[in-house]
Amino acid sequence: MRSQEIRKIAPEMDPLRIGMGWSIEDLSKPQIMIESTYGDSHPGSAHLFELVLEAEKGVNQVGGKAAKYFTTDICDGQAQGHDGINYSLAHRDMIAGMAEIHANATPFDGAMFVCSCDKGVPSHLMAAGRINIPCIFVTGGVMEAGPDLLTLEQIGKYSAMYLRGEITKEKFEYYKHHACPSCGACSFMGTASTMQIMAEALGLMLPGSALMPATCEDLKTISKKAGEQIVELAKKNLTPREIVTMKSFENAIMVHAAISGSTNTLLHIPAIAKEFGIDLDARKFDKLHRGAHYLLDIRPAGKWPAEYFYYAGGVPAVMEEIRNQLHLDVMTVTGKTLGENLDELKQNGYYEKCQGYLDKTGLKRTDVIRDFDHAIGTDGTIAILEGNLAPDGSVIKHSACPKEMMKATLKARPFDSEEEAIDAIIHKRIQPGDAVFIRYEGPKGSGMPEMFYTSEAISSDPKLAASIALITDGRFSGASKGPVIGHVSPEAQTGGPIALVEENDLIHIDVEKRILAIIGINGKEESPETIEKILAERKNKWKPKPAKYKDGILSIYTRLADSPMNGGRMI
Repeated sequence: MRSQEIRKIAPEMDPLRIGMGWSIEDLSKPQIMIESTYGDSHPGSAHLFELVLEAEKGVNQVGGKAAKYFTTDICDGQAQGHDGINYSLAHRDMIAGMAEIHANATPFDGAMFVCSCDKGVPSHLMAAGRINIPCIFVTGGVMEAGPDLLTLEQIGKYSAMYLRGEITKEKFEYYKHHACPSCGACSFMGTASTMQIMAEALGLMLPGSALMPATCEDLKTISKKAGEQIVELAKKNLTPREIVTMKSFENAIMVHAAISGSTNTLLHIPAIAKEFGIDLDARKFDKLHRGAHYLLDIRPAGKWPAEYFYYAGGVPAVMEEIRNQLHLDVMTVTGKTLGENLDELKQNGYYEKCQGYLDKTGLKRTDVIRDFDHAIGTDGTIAILEGNLAPDGSVIKHSACPKEMMKATLKARPFDSEEEAIDAIIHKRIQPGDAVFIRYEGPKGSGMPEMFYTSEAISSDPKLAASIALITDGRFSGASKGPVIGHVSPEAQTGGPIALVEENDLIHIDVEKRILAIIGINGKEESPETIEKILAERKNKWKPKPAKYKDGILSIYTRLADSPMNGGRMI
């Protein structure tokens, strides 16, 4: 094994490990790194240590030796509303880098990744492809809903309502104090929940283990089983790149369409694919989403909290509904194919166990995960829009977009920061028919923060939600809903057309035809040739903004980050 080869050439290895409590017998066992985002940083990571300990038991009880490593992630929710959110995407790449360092500085025979949230899961997936030693994932599941099924993504709406004087301070405080009653990822189909599901859909988790309720005893059981399985994978030297192929990514994208997954997945999946040596253009999402059946009635686009997902059968239940559209021959961490795993789940009581939980809610499985023939929608949930405003593409979750904005021509209202835009919205300086632009918020501009509070301010106002659009080279929370278009590329900081938009330009959106374009100047429609000429003139006068960060990690990230449509990965 890899670890034993290193022992032969690194004589200090044995005494140093004995010095931290390893026995002499431990030194020759399969050595497994358990890499976790555990820390007192947020509910998604605060409970992970107990899962790490269960995983450690599993490893050690079947003849392996586990070593625990930690790089804690931050919480996008706690970083919202101030410059802390600018660190969010950058820290994905930092965690991936630390996992790479941990795995390679002291080589291991296999790795377990224990994570839960928005950047923790994608960073570990990136690391798995990069280090390419046998790997398995355990995700920390999802928190319970609060009273009256209150969930955290509703707080942005209630905040905007409070600022407009529509609810009392006492009511707002009640919502804030009851939205997170347990540990786990936020209880809606945001980025954390979506990426947990993506890890299983890629074949790197034990079947049916993604997005369990964090308080469920099944999660501890699966952690121990995963610890046992990683030792087997290490002995067989079955590596992530042997498991995860383009077919695996296509399966994950089809699952993404069925669950109405977060738009942030279009940042993470291309970045993850790169680490696996696979070139996956975000347009693959558009291609596979076309005609795909959207089945999951989970918030923010749907009705129920995310804890109900597991009760309804989880990832396997979704996969069964779209089975004919999946590559069933792909390998997984069980050492079996996806098709074999799905068949085995029908025989081992998995669905009966889930049904026992679901019965307590009074719901049927089809209330949460629709049958394929009774889908919520039949044209996927994500679209890639292109045109002279976004030559390299932009992203919209059309399943969460009001029908009035699926095709519209609006007047541009450009802002060079989110703070300016949200102030204009809250104080009603934005009117129906406006296209609100927030620019210089891409990876090179400010680190590509989320425009969550701006999108919530819009979606919480029924009049604006059905009559304006929000367009940005930044990104949105997985909880965002409404007429929002993000990842506009090239970004403003590099001189992309979004930097050239001026007040009252006419902006045309056509989701069906996948168009995002400037079609008029100062409220008057012009020919494409005239628009092209005017944009060229504006570009000649345009000057890049000075770098926002002169030192620190964000100066490094903003200097090295790739385009939003390429995943915002440091290159």
